[in-house]
Amino acid sequence: MQMKHLIIFAVVGMVVLLGFNIMSGNQREKNREAIIASSQAELTDAAVSENKGSNTSNANGSDTSDIASQPLGQQPKAILDDATSKIDQAQQVEAERLKQMSLAQE
Repeated sequence: MQMKHLIIFAVVGMVVLLGFNIMSGNQREKNREAIIASSQAELTDAAVSENKGSNTSNANGSDTSDIASQPLGQQPKAILDDATSKIDQAQQVEAERLKQMSLAQE
């Protein structure tokens, strides 16, 4: 085998290994995101199950467990307030989880 064939073979091998490393890193990143998302979903489910039995009220003082019994004019606002509070709670849980993940990686 000539020297130029050996060099070409080595360069091709390095390119293949580099491509494999990049693809493997992307897959690891996707797995990490999936793990974080599943743990966040579990934490959110746990928080929701804790609040199911309780009578929570939103910022306006209206009861969120009986949105359907409110007047039709107030229902959309009550639904939005309820969704906003759940989104805020999920974002807090997500921020705490991300902080824990960053501390675990250091």
